[in-house]
Amino acid sequence: MTKVWLPCGHYHENYAKDQGWWQTPVIKGKMISLLLIVFVVFPLTLSGYWLSVANMIGYTALGALGVQLLIGYAGLITLGHAAFIAVGAYTSTLLVLYVPWPEFISTWGLAYPISILVAAIVAGLWSVLFGLPCVRVKGFYLILTTMAAQFITVDFILTQYISQIGGRGQAFSLPPGTIKIGPWFIDSDLKAYFLMIFLLVLTIIIMANLLRTRVGRAWIAIRDNDIAAETLGINIVWYKLLNFFMAGFIAGIAGAFWVSNSAALSPEHFPWFWSLWLVGVILIGGGGIDGVIFGSIFMVVVMEFIQMGVISLADVFPDLMMKFLYVKESAFGLAICAFLIYEPRGLSYRWWQIKNYFNLWPFSY
Repeated sequence: MTKVWLPCGHYHENYAKDQGWWQTPVIKGKMISLLLIVFVVFPLTLSGYWLSVANMIGYTALGALGVQLLIGYAGLITLGHAAFIAVGAYTSTLLVLYVPWPEFISTWGLAYPISILVAAIVAGLWSVLFGLPCVRVKGFYLILTTMAAQFITVDFILTQYISQIGGRGQAFSLPPGTIKIGPWFIDSDLKAYFLMIFLLVLTIIIMANLLRTRVGRAWIAIRDNDIAAETLGINIVWYKLLNFFMAGFIAGIAGAFWVSNSAALSPEHFPWFWSLWLVGVILIGGGGIDGVIFGSIFMVVVMEFIQMGVISLADVFPDLMMKFLYVKESAFGLAICAFLIYEPRGLSYRWWQIKNYFNLWPFSY
């Protein structure tokens, strides 16, 4: 077997090492340090406001991971992913608020964890339902089909029927103490942060390992050339539907997390613009799992700084606060155009260049 040398002097001896996440001791040390920063340093140093920003970044990343699975790894363009996030959120909420759980489940705080799993499965199955007409269409028609999922799910079913359950009008109230995991109530930004980190890391592990299997390789083959993939014996209908299920599954997890981070749940939380926003996160991030993280951080943090700037100018331009939504949408469009022109490979490619520079310095290949 040919030895593939790495910059540090190690080489791969088998497929498991070649596909390993942490291929050298140096990389393993860096990743462990990063995890310690995320789990220990950030919660101790961030204020309540920035913890809420971090939670929004995690929520955006969870939602964008499903979009990346569809667009980036299977070539299935979607503009209706917010619908599946909404399905997960409403499923989790209904299970927590209206299901008469046995006493031991309520006492041990298992209702919400169970609702996360059920919400993910329901959102995955709902995604498959709309994936059925998508497996035989491409391009413009695929985009229209996924947009139909958004309007049918959110604007019709959730708004006109599901939101009316319990006579609460358009919103479900989620007072503090409603969401409980074991003995802990998720009633603060710090607790929601730890839940977000756990769900995000778990989802990334599942997704990264799935992509290294036969299923992941089949998705990539379909993305690159579905006709050639089918000629090689890949059942493209089955694998596309499986991709829709997994994307919906991840979206359901994102929606269930949003329940713990919100005092009320309304269809207004899942507009069509949110689906478009998640696609923008993928474009700016540059694809891949790391691109999802970079894109989420960029989009959320930049918008927060824009909001701070608008607030600081409110005294001089009082109408600016009323038009913040238009400012936000304009900034989103400008960011997309700027990255497509000046950095088409996204932030992940820039990070790859910086990382390689330090890994190889002072030598070059």
